[in-house]
Formats: sequence, structure tokens, C-alpha cells
Amino acid sequence: MSDAFVRVCSLSELEEDTPKRVELDGTPMSLVRTEGEVFAIHDICSHANVSLAEGEVDDCHIECWLHGSRFDLRSGKPDSLPATRPVPVYPVKIEGDDVLVSLTQES
Repeated sequence: MSDAFVRVCSLSELEEDTPKRVELDGTPMSLVRTEGEVFAIHDICSHANVSLAEGEVDDCHIECWLHGSRFDLRSGKPDSLPATRPVPVYPVKIEGDDVLVSLTQES
């Protein structure tokens, strides 16, 4: 995968604590603006094949709407069951009003 950053939306399109589903080269991701930062996390829950963008954001976590698993937006790690596997997170850069994301996964 390329480490090039690609524009995915405008910063003004992101509402605070409201996930926005986007696709970058066929990869679904949720963008979340919270606590003064923007995070990009893989949009599909690692426990059940559903969109995380339909969940709620709280305390830098996104909660899967189906079974309640919570994932840390910074690391992708779950901190509640039933999910036990992390989901990928992606680097984000803000340039002016542009939100740029790279498909290179952060470790």
C-alpha cells in the first residue's frame, strides 16, 4: 500500500463526535472529529461485519452499534467484548480545510 496521503473530505464536513463513512481505494473507513483531532479507523467491526460509522463516539472511542464493542480511535484496539481483535487505524493530516488520509496502517 502506498503511504501517500489522499484528500477524503473537508474538515468542515466532519461534525464533532459524529462518524463519517468514506472509502479510499475501496477501503471503508470512519472519520471521526473529536477532542480537537481527526481519526481514521477501519469502518468494519472486527467482531460483526457491520459499519462502525453507525455507532456512537465517546471519550476517543467508537462503539459498534450492534453488540456494543468499543474501539480506541487512536489504536483500533477493542476495550470491551465481544470484540477481541483490533481494527486498523490510518494516519490523518489536515491541510487547511482538507482531511488527508494514508492507507498505510499505523502500528
